[in-house]
Amino acid sequence: MKELEKAAAGQLYDANFDEETLQLRAHAKMQLFHLNQTPPDQVARRESLLRSLLGKVGDGFVIEGPFYCDYGFNIDIGDGFYANVNLTILDGAPVRIGNNVFLGPNVGLHTAGHPLDVAQRNQGLEYARPIHIADDVWLGAGVQVLPGVSIGQGTVIGAGSVVTKSIPAGVVAAGNPCRVLRPIETTDISANPTSA
Repeated sequence: MKELEKAAAGQLYDANFDEETLQLRAHAKMQLFHLNQTPPDQVARRESLLRSLLGKVGDGFVIEGPFYCDYGFNIDIGDGFYANVNLTILDGAPVRIGNNVFLGPNVGLHTAGHPLDVAQRNQGLEYARPIHIADDVWLGAGVQVLPGVSIGQGTVIGAGSVVTKSIPAGVVAAGNPCRVLRPIETTDISANPTSA
């Protein structure tokens, strides 16, 4: 079994010394280098580079540079996606992002984790757990999503949160560790967003 097949099966895998895995990451790094060096006014070129790197990308997406990931092919993004600067996605496992998802600056989606056992870590072993972000989610600036987390439809995660466990749909959640603060109510709808 190949190392990334082990990762997909939820097993420990060699992410640091396996030649094929290293080559796949090196290929992604070269694509990211070209993407991150492309001027922002070359929208068509940036879109083409992203589409060639990522597994699936919907219509009407924007990823502000710079952007970083491990492999790219494990990332699926829906329509109407927006990510501000410094998005990092460690995609050893699948990362599925729905439609109309907004990510603030410095957001990290991290499927990768490391064993507590020092001998296993020193062998270069790690694990990866999928991340799923449903439609209409907003992650504030600096949010960090850890392995195996799902975030439900319409949820808002406050800036600086560390999301260690799955969060249900339709709530405001924040903190370290992130926890549900309250449901999103119809009273949250405002004609003047600055008054919220």
